[in-house]
Amino acid sequence: MKKYDNIIFDVGDVLLEYRWKQMLMDCGLSEEEAIRVGHELFDDNDDLWHIFDLAIMSDEEILNTYCKKYPDDAEIITFFMHHGEFMHVARYDIWKEVHRLKTAGYHIYLLSNYPKSLFKKHTEYADFMNDIDGLMVSYMINITKPDERIYQALCDKYSLDKSKCLFFDDRKENVLAARKFGMDSTLVTDRNFLLNELKKL
Repeated sequence: MKKYDNIIFDVGDVLLEYRWKQMLMDCGLSEEEAIRVGHELFDDNDDLWHIFDLAIMSDEEILNTYCKKYPDDAEIITFFMHHGEFMHVARYDIWKEVHRLKTAGYHIYLLSNYPKSLFKKHTEYADFMNDIDGLMVSYMINITKPDERIYQALCDKYSLDKSKCLFFDDRKENVLAARKFGMDSTLVTDRNFLLNELKKL
């Protein structure tokens, strides 16, 4: 008898590979410039990307705020925000394992921080979406991981027993929050590690 009934996945750097630096370099930036713009996008001291995930401002409001704050990089930031479909790469081997788990009788769920527009661009053609039983994404409830309320929201929505769930995430704070909530969780350190962990199930 298996220990878990429900396998829960984060999306970015778990089911998908993020390639934001390469995307920026594809636009003509040097590696150093790409890293700098990446810091502006993801590590902004006003937490703009976090606000983007929370969906408490519109995409255009977020973009305008970025452009006003970083006028020298407004053009590349605009391209990046408008073309999120170039930001990720499929992890087909992981998707095959997700499908195997589904056919083996596990229930599959997503729990991720995403703005609505980017989530659609990253998942609308992803095979794993055919295998999921449900999802809770930050934009839906204006709450992000590692806030305990988003874990609770997923469990409440689908009547999940958290003791029967296993959660995979690439960020330590999200894994620790899940464990504190009472849900077993594994920190995804890289693609091969995740693949090996899934094959154990």
